Amino acid sequence: MRAINKKVYFAFIWHGFFLALTMSMLDLNTVFPTLIDTLHSSKYVFGALYGIMLGSPLLFNIIFSHYLRRHRKKKKFLLLGIYMRGTAFLGMATLTYFFAESNPNLAIAGFFFFVFMFGVSAGFAGLSYSDILAKTVPRRSRPFIYTVKQFFGSTASFLGGLLIAYIFTENIAFPINYTISLITGFIGLFVASLGFLLLPEPEGEKPKDEMLSLWHYIKNIPAVIKEDASFKRFIIIENLSSFSIMILPFYIIFARDILGVGDAFIGIFLVIQVMGTILSNIVWGLMGKHFSAKTIVRFCILLGGLNPIIAIALGMWAPHLFGIVFFLIGFTISGRRVGFEPYLLDIAPNKQRVEYLGIRGSLNIFVVILPLLGAVFINLIGYHLTFLLVSTVMIGAALAMGECSLKPKSRNGEID
Repeated sequence: MRAINKKVYFAFIWHGFFLALTMSMLDLNTVFPTLIDTLHSSKYVFGALYGIMLGSPLLFNIIFSHYLRRHRKKKKFLLLGIYMRGTAFLGMATLTYFFAESNPNLAIAGFFFFVFMFGVSAGFAGLSYSDILAKTVPRRSRPFIYTVKQFFGSTASFLGGLLIAYIFTENIAFPINYTISLITGFIGLFVASLGFLLLPEPEGEKPKDEMLSLWHYIKNIPAVIKEDASFKRFIIIENLSSFSIMILPFYIIFARDILGVGDAFIGIFLVIQVMGTILSNIVWGLMGKHFSAKTIVRFCILLGGLNPIIAIALGMWAPHLFGIVFFLIGFTISGRRVGFEPYLLDIAPNKQRVEYLGIRGSLNIFVVILPLLGAVFINLIGYHLTFLLVSTVMIGAALAMGECSLKPKSRNGEID
C-alpha cells in the first residue's frame, strides 16, 4: 500500500473511531431521548427536536450540494462542518449545566437552536465527506474501508457505551452527568477532525453546468431521477425503510413510562445496542457474500417491522429482557449502513456525485416528519397501537419491494 493510501485510510478510520465515540455521548436512541424527556415531558417537543436533528441536514442538502459542486476540493467544508457540530455539543452542554434545573424551558428553547446547528452542519460535512471518500478511495477498496470503519466505529461505540454506563450509574447527579457526556462529545469531534488535517485531497471533476442557478438546479431534479431508474428505486426504498424512525427514539421513553426503568439503564441499553451492531457485522458480511444488497435491505426493513411487536411482548411478559429490543436496533442500524451507503456511491456518476448525494438527502422526506408523527400517534392512541401501526407498514413495505433490485450496476448495465 502506497504512503498516500495509508494517509487516506488512516484519516477515515481515525475519524470513524472518534466520531462513533462522540455520537455515543448523544446517542439518539438512549441518551438524547432521556435528556429531552427529563427537561420537558411533552412528547411533541421531543418529536420536533428529533425531527430537526435528523431532518435539517436533509432539507438543506439540495442547497449545500448546489454550492459544493462548484468547489473541486471539499476538505475545508468538511472541517467547517465538524467544528460546527463540536460547537453545538458545547452549546448544549452549557445549557444543560446552567439551566436544566433552574429553567428547563429556557434550556429546551436553546436546544432547538443548537440541535438545528448540529443537524445542518452534519449535512454540510456529510456531503463533503462522501465526495472526498469517493475521490480518494478506489471503488474496489470501498467495501473494505467501510468494513474496517464499521469495526473500529463499533469498538468505539462499545467504549462509549461503557463510559455512558459509568457516567449514569456512579452517582453523578443530574445535570452533571449529561454535561460530562456532552463535553466529551465536544472534545471527541475535534479529535476526530485531526485525521483530515493532513489528508491529501485530489481535485474533483468539473461539473459540465457549473454556473447553473439554484432554481434551475432544483428544476432539473425530476429529470435526473427520471433518467436513472436505479437512483429512483434507491430513493423509494430508502424512504420506505425509514418508517421505523417514527418510533425508534421512543423505545427508551416507552421503557421509562411503561416499565419504570431509571437512568441507570441508559448505558446498559446503549452497550447492548452496540453489541448488536458489532455481532451484526458478521451476519451482514456473510449475507453480502451470498445475497444481493436488496436481500440485506429487505431483511433490515422486516427486522424493523418485527421489533415493535417484540417490544410490546417483552413489555407485557418479560420486561427484564427488554434489552433485546436495543440489540435488534443495533442490528438494523448496522444493516442500513451496509445496504445503502456504499451502493449510492456506486450508482452516482463522478461528475454528479455531490448532486446525487444532495437529491438523495432532500428527498428522504419521511425522516423529517416521522418522529413528530410518532409523538402525535403515541399521545392519541398510545404506545401499543402506534407500535403495531409501524410494524404493519414496515412488514408491508418489505413484502412490497417486489423485483426492485438494489444490485449496483455499471453504466453499461452490467453488474459490477
